[in-house]
Amino acid sequence: MSTSRAEAFSDGVFAIAITLLVLSLKLSGNGSVKDQLLAAWPQYFAYVVSFLTIGIMWMNHHTILAHVQRVDRPLLVINLLLLMGVVVIPFPTILVAQHLTDTGGNANAAVVTYGLVMIAISLGFAGLWIYVATHAAALGAAVPPEALRQSIPGFTGGLLAYVVATLIGAFYWPVAAVIIFGLLAVYYLFEHLPSPADESPSQAAPGAWP
Repeated sequence: MSTSRAEAFSDGVFAIAITLLVLSLKLSGNGSVKDQLLAAWPQYFAYVVSFLTIGIMWMNHHTILAHVQRVDRPLLVINLLLLMGVVVIPFPTILVAQHLTDTGGNANAAVVTYGLVMIAISLGFAGLWIYVATHAAALGAAVPPEALRQSIPGFTGGLLAYVVATLIGAFYWPVAAVIIFGLLAVYYLFEHLPSPADESPSQAAPGAWP
């Protein structure tokens, strides 16, 4: 199967998930409008972090699939599991928006929920890229398998940071954890994958070019 249908379906899921983030923006209804707007800063914070996260995930997802000419069933299954995590991001975003300033463990629980979703998605991205890197020839990859495999540590390294941030949110400072989540989005804004456009047919692995 060509990548076009997988990309079209995935794009739709990313678009829905990023649109649903607006549901996290809601005023309390107590006090003046100015006071409500100022008190709603956790909502803006959670919205910005999640919007950047989903948007940059979409960019990297596009880059991953741009490396291959076709997809097989295992790749589609991994992609489906990844999208299951992406589409649920609005839920923990609302939790963080509503409870980030709470006491009694509510903030910790909300941030841990957010972190667990991010860890699951990070595992999905790691699995997707590792599968592409280890099945490059069968998928018609445009970059030599060696170059793909060399990029695995840099691309999947964020998983450990998500785990650390989640632990910080669970036992120490929830706001700091959300800041780390946002910084991880910025980290993945930069290119950590080899670009198919940088390779010429003569550099590609045998069988990687049509």
